[in-house]
Amino acid sequence: STRGINNSVVFRPDNELVADVKVRRALLHAVNSEEIVKTIFSDNYPVATSIIAATAQGHVDLAEKLRHDPELADSLLEEAGWVVGASGLREKDGKVLEFTTYESLPQPQNRATLQLVAQQWAALGVKLNVLAGDSGSRVVDNLDPDKTAVSPAMVGRADPDVIKSQYYPTNRNVLLQAGGISDKVRSFRDDTLNGLLEAIASETNREKRLELVAEVQNYVVDQAYAIPIFEEPQVFGGAPYLKGVSFEAV
Repeated sequence: STRGINNSVVFRPDNELVADVKVRRALLHAVNSEEIVKTIFSDNYPVATSIIAATAQGHVDLAEKLRHDPELADSLLEEAGWVVGASGLREKDGKVLEFTTYESLPQPQNRATLQLVAQQWAALGVKLNVLAGDSGSRVVDNLDPDKTAVSPAMVGRADPDVIKSQYYPTNRNVLLQAGGISDKVRSFRDDTLNGLLEAIASETNREKRLELVAEVQNYVVDQAYAIPIFEEPQVFGGAPYLKGVSFEAV
């Protein structure tokens, strides 16, 4: 198993369609990760139980918070004011709950994964368009929360600082917070999250640092910023004449 951030779908809350945490939570509970793994992958791909892999330092099991619950998903969207319209899609204030995302070529079976997520969301009345796109359009549109309200994300690394690398505005900034590389973000910024990420990077006491790692995992899932789906393994082939193989931390 690759240690680090699991294969996930992340939201860009600067986009008004996913600014409401109830909408994000609904979409989280609408995803059936077990179905995705059983349909597309093998037993070597564990279902994610947090935003980081079970083999990663500081992992906490959040499977209950990530459970597939279509009834809860439906009620959360109703509470948020999104009702099924004549087209079969959720509507509110003249807008339709429809998103666009680009497949991530380096991630295994990412297009198929996103397409299955799209099918699961469609059962809830939410449309996800999965695009291939050229490298230029993918890069530009992925920096615009209005064009890509959701995005696939994953990064392997052995140290818990990978969480800061993934979410912090001046690092990978997968949530597209203000203050990062994108000039398309209007206002979204989560200083609570950023404070926790800074603390992970600066804390020198191992036990306290892992407590912060646990707190961040819970916070990201509670805010439904990310939907972790599966842990990505690495596969190796060998032969009797191959000698002296060793592995690094990731």
